[in-house]
Amino acid sequence: MHIPDGYLGPATCGFFYLIMLPIWTTASRIVKATLNARQVPLLAIGAAFSFVIMMFNVPIPGGTTGHAVGGVLVAILLGPWAACIAITVALVIQALLFGDGGITAIGANCFNMAFALPFTGYYIYRALSYKAPVGSNRRVIAAGIAGYIALNIAAGLSGFVFGIQPLLYKTASGQALYCPYGLNVALPAMLGEHLLVFGWVEAIVTALVIKYLQKHAPELLAEGRKL
Repeated sequence: MHIPDGYLGPATCGFFYLIMLPIWTTASRIVKATLNARQVPLLAIGAAFSFVIMMFNVPIPGGTTGHAVGGVLVAILLGPWAACIAITVALVIQALLFGDGGITAIGANCFNMAFALPFTGYYIYRALSYKAPVGSNRRVIAAGIAGYIALNIAAGLSGFVFGIQPLLYKTASGQALYCPYGLNVALPAMLGEHLLVFGWVEAIVTALVIKYLQKHAPELLAEGRKL
């Protein structure tokens, strides 16, 4: 799902940076104001967890990869704004130190995985687990469903961004300047592996961790952010 350098046109990269700058600013302000001292280490752990789980990726035809993110789990525990910060940190480190995702595409990658994914997953989880007790199995099921749907939404957004590049940037003869694959290739390639494999990984990991926390640290679920 990481978009590499050279696959998005400069205007597309700039567009996503412009979108993410106010989101990062807002996330920093909200996290600073709402995250208590006890939860600060969890933010670092969440960033590390997301970093590790995203390193287990499989190449997908079209120049990117498929993988889980762990963003819904972080959002459930700390809130979507904190998850945005945690996943952004993981993505920036991966891009700068490991070349996993492009530097010019950090804005686009963060929009898909650090914004759309945790916010979508968080509110799906909140809706499905509404008024459920901390120890309820409904919370476990809700977490799994939220993880699966949110990951595939992020994958679909990545495929869409890839797929529109040949429409936006091409030579006079019609040759694509950046990503050469249109929507008919990019969307099925991105969604296929995530719907069949990585979405289930995200769902299972998220649900199992929530189940574990219900037994061993239920206070973390009770303290989940309500933003």
